[in-house]
Amino acid sequence: MTSDQKTTVLLLDDEPIVCKRLKPSLEKAGYDVEVFTKSREAMHRLTEKEFDIAITDLKMDGMDGMAFLTEVKKRHPATEVIVITGFATMETAKESYQKGVFDFVAKPFKLGEILEVVKKAEAKHKPS
Repeated sequence: MTSDQKTTVLLLDDEPIVCKRLKPSLEKAGYDVEVFTKSREAMHRLTEKEFDIAITDLKMDGMDGMAFLTEVKKRHPATEVIVITGFATMETAKESYQKGVFDFVAKPFKLGEILEVVKKAEAKHKPS
Protein backbone atom coordinates (compact mmCIF):
# COMPACT_ATOMS: atom_id res chain seq x y z
CA MET A 1 0.00 0.00 0.00
CA THR A 2 1.49 3.32 -1.02
CA SER A 3 1.28 6.33 1.23
CA ASP A 4 -0.41 8.46 -1.42
CA GLN A 5 -3.34 6.09 -1.44
CA LYS A 6 -6.33 7.40 0.49
CA THR A 7 -7.35 5.64 3.67
CA THR A 8 -10.54 3.70 2.92
CA VAL A 9 -13.48 3.88 5.29
CA LEU A 10 -16.59 1.74 5.31
CA LEU A 11 -19.45 3.45 7.12
CA LEU A 12 -22.44 1.39 8.21
CA ASP A 13 -25.39 2.96 9.99
CA ASP A 14 -29.06 2.25 9.41
CA GLU A 15 -29.87 5.92 10.03
CA PRO A 16 -29.31 7.67 6.68
CA ILE A 17 -28.93 11.01 8.48
CA VAL A 18 -25.80 9.76 10.25
CA CYS A 19 -24.29 8.68 6.92
CA LYS A 20 -25.28 11.99 5.32
CA ARG A 21 -23.53 13.93 8.08
CA LEU A 22 -20.43 11.79 8.32
CA LYS A 23 -19.59 11.06 4.70
CA PRO A 24 -18.89 14.67 3.59
CA SER A 25 -16.79 15.50 6.65
CA LEU A 26 -14.73 12.32 6.29
CA GLU A 27 -14.24 13.00 2.58
CA LYS A 28 -13.26 16.58 3.33
CA ALA A 29 -10.65 15.19 5.73
CA GLY A 30 -9.24 13.18 2.82
CA TYR A 31 -10.78 9.75 3.31
CA ASP A 32 -12.23 7.49 0.64
CA VAL A 33 -15.66 6.66 2.09
CA GLU A 34 -18.28 4.07 1.15
CA VAL A 35 -21.61 4.28 2.94
CA PHE A 36 -24.11 1.54 3.74
CA THR A 37 -27.42 1.62 5.59
CA LYS A 38 -27.94 -2.15 5.37
CA SER A 39 -25.54 -4.52 7.07
CA ARG A 40 -26.13 -7.18 4.41
CA GLU A 41 -24.84 -4.86 1.68
CA ALA A 42 -21.87 -3.79 3.80
CA MET A 43 -21.03 -7.45 4.46
CA HIS A 44 -21.19 -8.20 0.76
CA ARG A 45 -18.83 -5.29 0.04
CA LEU A 46 -16.36 -6.68 2.58
CA THR A 47 -16.10 -9.84 0.51
CA GLU A 48 -14.91 -7.71 -2.42
CA LYS A 49 -12.70 -5.15 -0.72
CA GLU A 50 -10.61 -4.69 2.40
CA PHE A 51 -11.12 -1.35 4.16
CA ASP A 52 -8.60 0.35 6.42
CA ILE A 53 -11.29 1.50 8.82
CA ALA A 54 -14.88 0.37 9.39
CA ILE A 55 -17.34 2.52 11.32
CA THR A 56 -20.47 0.70 12.41
CA ASP A 57 -23.57 1.41 14.44
CA LEU A 58 -24.37 -1.16 17.12
CA LYS A 59 -28.15 -1.34 16.93
CA MET A 60 -29.43 -2.01 13.42
CA ASP A 61 -32.04 -4.04 11.63
CA GLY A 62 -30.76 -7.39 10.50
CA MET A 63 -27.21 -8.01 11.63
CA ASP A 64 -26.24 -6.00 14.68
CA GLY A 65 -22.99 -4.09 14.95
CA MET A 66 -21.42 -6.67 17.27
CA ALA A 67 -21.90 -9.44 14.70
CA PHE A 68 -20.67 -7.12 11.96
CA LEU A 69 -17.58 -6.20 13.99
CA THR A 70 -16.82 -9.88 14.58
CA GLU A 71 -17.16 -10.63 10.88
CA VAL A 72 -14.95 -7.69 9.82
CA LYS A 73 -12.20 -8.77 12.22
CA LYS A 74 -12.47 -12.37 11.05
CA ARG A 75 -12.12 -11.42 7.37
CA HIS A 76 -9.70 -8.53 7.70
CA PRO A 77 -7.89 -8.56 11.06
CA ALA A 78 -5.96 -5.39 10.15
CA THR A 79 -9.12 -3.31 9.65
CA GLU A 80 -9.66 -0.91 12.55
CA VAL A 81 -13.30 -0.93 13.66
CA ILE A 82 -14.98 2.05 15.32
CA VAL A 83 -18.38 1.52 16.92
CA ILE A 84 -20.89 4.36 17.14
CA THR A 85 -23.98 3.86 19.25
CA GLY A 86 -26.78 5.59 21.07
CA PHE A 87 -27.02 2.57 23.37
CA ALA A 88 -23.61 2.57 25.00
CA THR A 89 -23.38 0.48 28.13
CA MET A 90 -20.31 -0.75 29.96
CA GLU A 91 -21.28 -4.25 28.83
CA THR A 92 -21.41 -3.47 25.12
CA ALA A 93 -18.24 -1.40 25.36
CA LYS A 94 -16.43 -4.24 27.10
CA GLU A 95 -17.71 -6.80 24.61
CA SER A 96 -16.65 -4.59 21.69
CA TYR A 97 -13.14 -4.20 23.05
CA GLN A 98 -12.87 -7.96 23.60
CA LYS A 99 -13.80 -8.43 19.95
CA GLY A 100 -11.04 -6.07 18.88
CA VAL A 101 -12.83 -2.78 18.35
CA PHE A 102 -10.50 0.22 18.05
CA ASP A 103 -12.79 2.70 19.78
CA PHE A 104 -16.31 3.32 20.89
CA VAL A 105 -18.16 6.62 20.24
CA ALA A 106 -21.48 7.42 21.89
CA LYS A 107 -24.26 9.13 19.94
CA PRO A 108 -24.97 11.93 19.60
CA PHE A 109 -21.35 12.69 18.74
CA LYS A 110 -19.72 15.81 17.40
CA LEU A 111 -18.15 15.47 13.96
CA GLY A 112 -14.81 16.59 15.37
CA GLU A 113 -14.99 13.79 17.90
CA ILE A 114 -15.43 11.08 15.30
CA LEU A 115 -12.75 12.59 13.05
CA GLU A 116 -10.29 12.46 15.97
CA VAL A 117 -11.00 8.77 16.48
CA VAL A 118 -10.71 8.04 12.74
CA LYS A 119 -7.34 9.85 12.65
CA LYS A 120 -6.09 7.78 15.59
CA ALA A 121 -7.28 4.58 13.94
CA GLU A 122 -5.58 5.61 10.72
CA ALA A 123 -2.31 6.29 12.58
CA LYS A 124 -2.51 2.85 14.17
CA HIS A 125 -3.41 1.18 10.88
CA LYS A 126 -0.75 2.98 8.83
CA PRO A 127 2.15 3.88 11.08
CA SER A 128 4.30 6.45 9.30
